[in-house]
Amino acid sequence: MTAAPGPLAGVRVVEVASHVFVPMAGAVLTEWGAEVLKVEHPETGDPYRSLVTAGLHNVYRGVDPFFQSANRGKRSVGLDLKHPDGRRLLGRLVETADVFVTNLRLSTLRRLRLDVDDVRRDNPAVIYVRGTAFGARGPDADRGGYDTGAYWARSGMQHLLSPAGEPWPGPPRPAFGDVVGGLAVAGAVSTALYRRERTGEPSVVDAALLACGLWQVQPDVVNAGLAATDGATSAPRDRASVWNPLMLPYRTADGRFVALMVLAPDPHWPRLCEVLGRQELAEDPRFADLAARRTHAAECVAALDAAFAERTLAEWTRALAGFDGEWAPVQTPAEVHDDEQVRANGFVADVEMAGGFGLPMVTTPVQFDGRPGRPTRAPEHGEHTEAALLELGLTWAEIAEFKDRGAVQ
Repeated sequence: MTAAPGPLAGVRVVEVASHVFVPMAGAVLTEWGAEVLKVEHPETGDPYRSLVTAGLHNVYRGVDPFFQSANRGKRSVGLDLKHPDGRRLLGRLVETADVFVTNLRLSTLRRLRLDVDDVRRDNPAVIYVRGTAFGARGPDADRGGYDTGAYWARSGMQHLLSPAGEPWPGPPRPAFGDVVGGLAVAGAVSTALYRRERTGEPSVVDAALLACGLWQVQPDVVNAGLAATDGATSAPRDRASVWNPLMLPYRTADGRFVALMVLAPDPHWPRLCEVLGRQELAEDPRFADLAARRTHAAECVAALDAAFAERTLAEWTRALAGFDGEWAPVQTPAEVHDDEQVRANGFVADVEMAGGFGLPMVTTPVQFDGRPGRPTRAPEHGEHTEAALLELGLTWAEIAEFKDRGAVQ
């Protein structure tokens, strides 16, 4: 059976971007059905490819999983945009496109004649999308940056999530802000396509890693502004003074954790006590309701700590299966990969690589019409150069001439 086309089928995107932030948006758009032409330098390609050589990325059977995730489903076209012929060929690709996306610095865009006015001369109807580290205006508009600095450090997130007393602030996970920012950009592209369909007006879309970081920690930023404080919520939390003991993680007998997230605990408290084998806690006046448990939080937390410490995580997972309150096991990435719920919903797919073997890939976190995402592999460097140029109407002889002049791969 042929797979149904994605909701963005027929949309063409030209991507002039590197690393993860904006390329991840292109990856999302391919999974939603769009065709994405990834323009790379004929010799060096996207610098993200070289991080394997530098030892910064793991390799599985000759494949870089990080690069695959950020470039799934794209077509790679090798063009030297500094070469006049390469820039002209890009213009011809843009003529056929609905969307142009980039994360080059603003000064580089001007130098390569890729700013809004230049690209709109190639195609007045194209939606123009630029991702920056710190925003398209202000004193740092032309500064480069990665998510570790713009999303994690400058947004306040690193401060907020670094435990007090540690000698150094904590690091983020790889591409921590890039993947969130890429998803936001993909949603913005979809919105711009809708606007153009309704009004005929093509948008200029700006997205910044710093803005994505602020969005992530907005309660802290807003409260800090209102209180004129530094929002220093990284201070050690006292489990004994929590307002709701059913909103904490609890350690199990095997050193694992169960995370309780029962925001409205009173209806669930008697059943939780039953599951824990501590029915007497449900009848204890100190724990009769939320207000009482808050007043006697230290005693309540201690009682729950003692109860959860009696069984392993696997035992608690089985025991809590029939508990209607909100809870989750604190899982390792390996456990998440094999989680039955993850598999049932298609949140991880096995993607066939060019070598004929499968590589696990996390699908985009939204689904259309009940169908999980169906990612495909990332392209080899310049894999689709000739095919894309032939589609523009160039002949093999013309392509050969451009190769001889160093404009294409």
